Amino acid sequence: MGLMPFTAIWNYPTAVTFGPGSVKTLAEACRAASIARPLLVTDSGLAQSAMVLEAIERTRAAGLPIGVFSDVASNPGATSIGKGVQRMRAESHDGVIAFGGGSALDAGKAISFLAYQTRPIWDFEDVGSNWRRADVEAIRPTIAVPTTAGTGSEVGRVSVITDEETQTKRLIFHPRMMPVAAIADPELTVGLPAALTAATGMDALAHCLEAYCAPGFHPMADGIAIEGLRRIKVWLPVAVRDGHRIEARAQMMAAATMGAVAFQKGLGAVHALAHPLGALYGVHHGLLNAILMPYVLDFNRSAIGDKMRTLAISLELANPGVDAVIDWIVALRRDLAIPDDLHTIGIDEQNVDTIVAAALRDPTAPTNPITLETAPTRVLLLNALRGDGRWRR
Repeated sequence: MGLMPFTAIWNYPTAVTFGPGSVKTLAEACRAASIARPLLVTDSGLAQSAMVLEAIERTRAAGLPIGVFSDVASNPGATSIGKGVQRMRAESHDGVIAFGGGSALDAGKAISFLAYQTRPIWDFEDVGSNWRRADVEAIRPTIAVPTTAGTGSEVGRVSVITDEETQTKRLIFHPRMMPVAAIADPELTVGLPAALTAATGMDALAHCLEAYCAPGFHPMADGIAIEGLRRIKVWLPVAVRDGHRIEARAQMMAAATMGAVAFQKGLGAVHALAHPLGALYGVHHGLLNAILMPYVLDFNRSAIGDKMRTLAISLELANPGVDAVIDWIVALRRDLAIPDDLHTIGIDEQNVDTIVAAALRDPTAPTNPITLETAPTRVLLLNALRGDGRWRR
């Protein structure tokens, strides 16, 4: 056997300050990153929350003038990013504190990246070597403060932004978009409602699972993905049942970060379909991932048998194999009160062909274990829409 299958380039992420109370180090992190005038980017729902107001007060008390931009929707679009860029330029901010869930983190990273560039946002879409167009010296640093345990955007080099004109989600990428520091304080996730805890947790599960299934030689990512899945199996149900259990919140926050580290290896059809579905219907990304997962695993069955046996053994599932993993996910989904199919959450068959076409173009599609083609991908989506009798209540 030649060496070609074992040729790879591996990258690992930013420094993380982890633990209860770690948000109190925010001003120190700004100084370490040479940020003197931070712009705090968050969503409108969090902007007046105690956690954000306390962070602002502590930062100002430390002598750092701080602005706030909170015009961030649950699926941030280019228009919102443009407004944030204008605010950053107008007030001469030299860095961003991205504070919130995945949408706020993605928006914050995009704003700090784009604020002092001369090209428009879509010139940096994650296609080919578009990222090389950026003026590296103009990129401003980001400090990420996640308040959910799902996306792992605090250690990612990508922002998912909605193109309002085409109603599609597009990925903006640059290696320097990765936050220079992440503050992972599980106490910030304590107030997250049970349904959102479940959806974000399933997002982390999807990241670990698809990264593990993705082809390619990356044993470090595989190991992190399996360990992330093991933690999610134990702690996600606990975090949903008892949101004040700090240990569960901490374990899920760690698992979410692990998922984002792992998926530098690649993702797959779950995300390729979830991106256009989310753009068209405005449904939470983690909820879409949770519903799609069993259908995609079944679709990829012929290519992932050995991996699923290994994973099932690691998770201590009976009768290790693809069906064991599917059965675990379906049971977990039901335990978390997540629906079995897309129709239940209001998605119809009207846009099936549009969604399939967008999925095949999505940057996550090429690393699905089985090549995505129009006809079988359409069947896959219809199965997820209508539901499969084997996996229904």
